[in-house]
Amino acid sequence: MKILVCVDGSEYTKRMVAYWAAHDEWLSGHDFTVLTVVQALPPRAAAVLDRELLNGYYADEGDKTFKPIRTFLDRQGIEATFLSKTGPVADVIARTATEGGFDLIMMGSHGHSELGTLVMGSVATRVLASCKTPALIVR
Repeated sequence: MKILVCVDGSEYTKRMVAYWAAHDEWLSGHDFTVLTVVQALPPRAAAVLDRELLNGYYADEGDKTFKPIRTFLDRQGIEATFLSKTGPVADVIARTATEGGFDLIMMGSHGHSELGTLVMGSVATRVLASCKTPALIVR
């Protein structure tokens, strides 16, 4: 199975990784791609920065998020592809899952109430609404 594991370095990512570690069926026999999406800087701010500096910032942010995930995967003996992208988080996840032909999206979620989701929105909700790839949401 080709699995897109979405991480953001939050407590919710840690819960998802803990779930992943506790279920042996998710640890082997799959092709993992670990994705983090770095929010793009506002266009006016990005316009005044050197392109190399901006790209370095995005790469550094992705690497910070990947560091604990790499450690976990190394301990488990799991190989994965790491992918860092920039843009609107839900859109990038959905597009990556569709274009990459993934069989499953695995991600953590805040677990907002219905009212909280209505007011604040939810990346997981937007991914589910805009993508046909099945998702495993860990709360």
